[in-house]
Amino acid sequence: MRSTAQNEKQSFIRIIWSCFFLLAFILPVSAYAIEEIAAWGWNNYGLWYVPDSNMGFIAVSAGGEHALAIESDGSIEAWGNNTYGQCSVPDSNIPFTAVSAGWYHSLGLKADGSVEAWGNNSYGQCDVPMPNSNFVAISAGGWHSLGLKADGSVVAWGWNYDGQCTVPAPNTDFVAISAGLWHSLGLKGSGGSVAAWGRSDDGQCYVPFPNTDFTAISAGWYHSTGIRGDDFIVAWGRNDDGQCDVPAPNEDFAAVSAGGEHCLGLKDDGTVVAWGNNGNDQCIVPYPNRDFTAVSAGGQYSLGLRTDCPFDLAGDLNDDCRVDFRDVEIIASNWLVDCCL
Repeated sequence: MRSTAQNEKQSFIRIIWSCFFLLAFILPVSAYAIEEIAAWGWNNYGLWYVPDSNMGFIAVSAGGEHALAIESDGSIEAWGNNTYGQCSVPDSNIPFTAVSAGWYHSLGLKADGSVEAWGNNSYGQCDVPMPNSNFVAISAGGWHSLGLKADGSVVAWGWNYDGQCTVPAPNTDFVAISAGLWHSLGLKGSGGSVAAWGRSDDGQCYVPFPNTDFTAISAGWYHSTGIRGDDFIVAWGRNDDGQCDVPAPNEDFAAVSAGGEHCLGLKDDGTVVAWGNNGNDQCIVPYPNRDFTAVSAGGQYSLGLRTDCPFDLAGDLNDDCRVDFRDVEIIASNWLVDCCL
């Protein structure tokens, strides 16, 4: 039979647990989580220093030496090298739904389906072809630009010396685009095949077999990447810095971004994997490596968009921007271990 002391201990534990569970239902408090930008790697031109208090961003794009981001109101913030005006956003700075930073120029997609372009225009990369309407996606490359129309066709303009603006036939059924330094990628909707065109000195346009079931693409300087249907990354092209050697385990990727000579992969759990050239620490993801929602690899630096609390919330033990039953459960479990086990 249990002793009186044991019975009293069990009764006490039940009372404490009841109190914890009661707190779990009456306590829930939450803070408004915001999207902030993490920047790492090369810091010339102030690439780490995100403007406007680094709060409330919904999209980000890393270029060669400058960066673009969209705020929750649809306006664009730009920072970094502004030698060619690539950070001088046009006066009509609202509302944008997408941005893309190239080497020395910038693209912005407006809510009405038109494209704004600014910065270096030496090769016409900022001269958006008419009709400037019905665009659904954009991508700025080295000295050329790509736009995806609502009908699935791709429009390309700017430097075409290597054929990077000569979209292969049939120019239909595209669902995604990505412009590299001298080459271009397009993802087809039917079958998930990838079309690649432009310079291919390093094999960046030779899509590995089988060319099917791709769900995402990203073109770097001289290499290319894509995610296949089972969430693993395929990389091809120049590999002198290991930019095509995806770290194991190569699984559970939700997004990929190819930069100058490095790559970023976003996992389903919100962590970031980085590989390739690390000469400027562009592959050393800053702590804490969690809660990322988007990534963008630039020339020699990296950007990530992640969820964060705007202030410390007392009692938030698992850093989810809430005080709720999960935090009470942590308290109860720790108390039980310390007190009674």
